[in-house]
Amino acid sequence: MLKIYRNGNTRNVILAWFALMSMAVAQVKPRARDLGIPFDGTPGVLNAITDVKGVEVGHRTLISGDGPLKVGVGPVRTGVTAILPRGKESNDPVFAAWFTENGNGEMTGTTWIEEAGFLEGPVMITNTHSVGTVRDAVIAWRLKHGGPDKEGYSWSLPVVAETWDGYLNDANGFHVKPEDAFIALDSAHGGPVEEGSVGGGTGMVCNEFKGGIGTSSRVLEKKFGGYTIGVLVQCNYGQHDQLRIAGIPVGREIPCPPVWGDDVGSIIVVVATDAPLIPTQLKRLARRVSLGLGRDGSYSGNGSGDIFIAFSTANPNAESADLRQITMLPNGRLNPIFLATVQATEEAVVNAMVAAKTMTGVDGHTVCALPHDRLQEVLRKYNRLVK
Repeated sequence: MLKIYRNGNTRNVILAWFALMSMAVAQVKPRARDLGIPFDGTPGVLNAITDVKGVEVGHRTLISGDGPLKVGVGPVRTGVTAILPRGKESNDPVFAAWFTENGNGEMTGTTWIEEAGFLEGPVMITNTHSVGTVRDAVIAWRLKHGGPDKEGYSWSLPVVAETWDGYLNDANGFHVKPEDAFIALDSAHGGPVEEGSVGGGTGMVCNEFKGGIGTSSRVLEKKFGGYTIGVLVQCNYGQHDQLRIAGIPVGREIPCPPVWGDDVGSIIVVVATDAPLIPTQLKRLARRVSLGLGRDGSYSGNGSGDIFIAFSTANPNAESADLRQITMLPNGRLNPIFLATVQATEEAVVNAMVAAKTMTGVDGHTVCALPHDRLQEVLRKYNRLVK
């Protein structure tokens, strides 16, 4: 990998290959709606967070080795995911806010977001013990791409979130390196988003089935402003017997080998919108994520880190040195956006589970994928299958 970063031409070719392969895989994998699972609301063209104009997503997936755990060697089942609110070429901050439903987890940079109301730079998601590496890599990446500000001051508090992948991955082997974060950032793109066991979601478990990265979006009717709300999740939470899909107790209908037997793990949720919302309103939006997870059966157990961040791509250049005028929706018009956030969160989790494949990791630990055919049988049994 070091050669990639010493040779700019080779690096560009490989990054382009990563982006093309990610889009190709994203288009091939079946998604929840392809299986006939009913969801409320109207999705965007891509049914992804990238339906919000300007948002880009990139992954770096690390899979190698099999057999017994050898710390520092493997098996490796991990990675990094990057979400860039205005894309790689922009240094313009966005209004943002965060919320934690249960705090057994980490999202760096949130105290400044709480104080200032701005997200400056990307949102990164990885495994628990790689947060520091990815955080430092983001600072280096931003310096290389943006450099100091007009006063020559270089300063950054990156937002990096985590979920634990130690059931499948050599989590104490520190396999995520700075160059992996660079690849996730540099290969980020608009268009379809690869889901399932990719990026930071590679080694994750959801409701004791295989979890990972999932995304969804909603577009409001014109009478409500026509705004887009996109959600991306890294899901590693949930108790098997509590899993509900389309209102059906799927976890009780479809057995799987136990992993935790409890609601442990974590979930990170990123909400993007082009609606003109200010930080106090985005905080309210982030809180609504919990309701979407509740539809899927989460009760936010003690061992789960359920942490959410929401940002708006409206109001460009809001943090310029000059006096600025901004636009915002009145609070009385937020209900459709709240509802869209709940709906998109619910579907994003299911998309992650539908896309994920059965994976075997350290010490032969195996996490089974949610079986598509059995899921359709259960939905049919309850008259909830669309096709």
